[in-house]
Amino acid sequence: MRAEGDEGDRPGLAARPGVVTAADVVAGHVRLDISCLDRVYLNGYVAKLQTPGGVVWFFHEHRGKPIVSPALFEPIGERFRRDIKDWAQASGIPLIRFKAGERKADVMAPYLQSAAAAGRSQVAAVGCAQEFQLVWTARRRDTDPGGCPQFSFTKEQRRVSVFYVYIFDEQMGPGFIKICTYFPYPVKAWVNGHEWAKQQARKLGLGFAELSNGFASCQDAALLQRICDRFGPGHVQAWFDRWMAVIPLPLDAADRDAGFWWELSMRQVETSRTLVFDGDCHARAFFEALLCDNMDLGRPENVELLFRRGQRLGRPTIPPPGGGFKTKIDRCCDLVTLNVFYKNSRVKQYLKDGVAMRVETVVNSPKDLRCNRRLANLPELQAKARAINARLLETETAGQGTALVSPVIERITRPTLTGDGRKAPALRFGDLRVQALAGAVAAMLFTVTGITNRSLRALMTGLLHRPYSMNQASYDLSRLARNGLIQRVPGRNRYTLTRDGLLFAHFYTKVYDHILRPLMEPDRPNAPPPARRRHQYPQPDRRQPHHPSARPHCRLTALTSRPTATAAKLRTNAKIVAPKVP
Repeated sequence: MRAEGDEGDRPGLAARPGVVTAADVVAGHVRLDISCLDRVYLNGYVAKLQTPGGVVWFFHEHRGKPIVSPALFEPIGERFRRDIKDWAQASGIPLIRFKAGERKADVMAPYLQSAAAAGRSQVAAVGCAQEFQLVWTARRRDTDPGGCPQFSFTKEQRRVSVFYVYIFDEQMGPGFIKICTYFPYPVKAWVNGHEWAKQQARKLGLGFAELSNGFASCQDAALLQRICDRFGPGHVQAWFDRWMAVIPLPLDAADRDAGFWWELSMRQVETSRTLVFDGDCHARAFFEALLCDNMDLGRPENVELLFRRGQRLGRPTIPPPGGGFKTKIDRCCDLVTLNVFYKNSRVKQYLKDGVAMRVETVVNSPKDLRCNRRLANLPELQAKARAINARLLETETAGQGTALVSPVIERITRPTLTGDGRKAPALRFGDLRVQALAGAVAAMLFTVTGITNRSLRALMTGLLHRPYSMNQASYDLSRLARNGLIQRVPGRNRYTLTRDGLLFAHFYTKVYDHILRPLMEPDRPNAPPPARRRHQYPQPDRRQPHHPSARPHCRLTALTSRPTATAAKLRTNAKIVAPKVP
């Protein structure tokens, strides 16, 4: 996709040279590329209890209360808190009270690990905390004191008790459901798409290695991607319904039959793309160099590429909408993260466990991507988020510092084994014979006849300045072939240079001739002696022209050991420039 107004779109102008992007650089250096939903955080709400009229209808018409007042809220909440505690005690479920400042995931991690080790679906633990929630409050209206009291209901933030029910599910993996103990009992649910995919892979017997939150390797990457693609709203809704039938709730079956039940909407959805580099790449150096080249991501012209900005609904979007566009680079615990913000959402890019580059689109408001919030719209949101992940890599420009190290050099400098188990001797950098071999290979790059034993002997003899036998040439051709630097022409005793062989010849000769040899000979002058002596001649001192000691022609004569044409010319010029001294 090209930005509007690009020079490449103008007639009569030549197209600009191609820009190397991050997607181009990582191609060929990635052993696993997986896109999957990551953390999915959902809101659960009772649709009929979201308006004051719904509250009045629930208590007056459905439960038959003559006067709808806030006093009706407390008995339901008190019964719910008592039921949760009794259920946890009867089922042997640990009941944990969170302390201020504690990270709940860290507190519950041991309980979830124990439940996962048991291998069966169960409630791992229940946590209790005090949090601010949006709940219903009521104020009495100024009406006739002798008449029936009336109340006005409004939603406000209040600090109330909430229960975290942490679950391990055989289908979904770890997750939790948080239930507020105050009317209208809002719910939040959390699941992880990667954990669901791991459970499905284990059932199919698909071997894989884990990252801290993802996959490091897999026996069948295509099958794993198909598993990740299947995860959708149906799996989440089935998980939610299954466990809401187990947990004690403030609403009962009669309320559900009357339509007073929880529905799910998307609160925060993370869609990730994980690119696991091969073992020979310097992933950290590549990623940090990529950040340096793309610190300006987040300007309007760049975000247009990421989010397809422009005219929406017939209206221009300049200045940017609320939230704006910006780029933020965070460094915490030796981890560097690039954040590109758009409205309420963001794209973050970071290095995962030192071996994988993770790109995540974190959607905090589905409206940012013009999607509705209901859970049924999860596939549409995921498709747009995956497109954003791909466009980020296509938009990021890659400079020379982001070049991933070639595995060729690291492989050929140590003894290895070929695919059929034969030994491939090392070609150590700096060895005189290896350096001569690299120079000979480079010299035969454009030969029509290719590389033969005879042509190699002729070049190596001249480069080594000593005899070079046929057996030595055969051995060198053999180790070049086993390292994949040359390949034999079928049916002929000649070889052609491969792409890896060209890299070997270029790297070894250039580095040795232009870097290593000059650095290893610091005592050698950088210029011929006549040129060096010429620059040592002092220049005439013009600041004190009338001083008796200002005689540059005398000093020039003294510095010259024997008269030469160059020295005579310099003395003549000096006499002309110098003032006359009485």
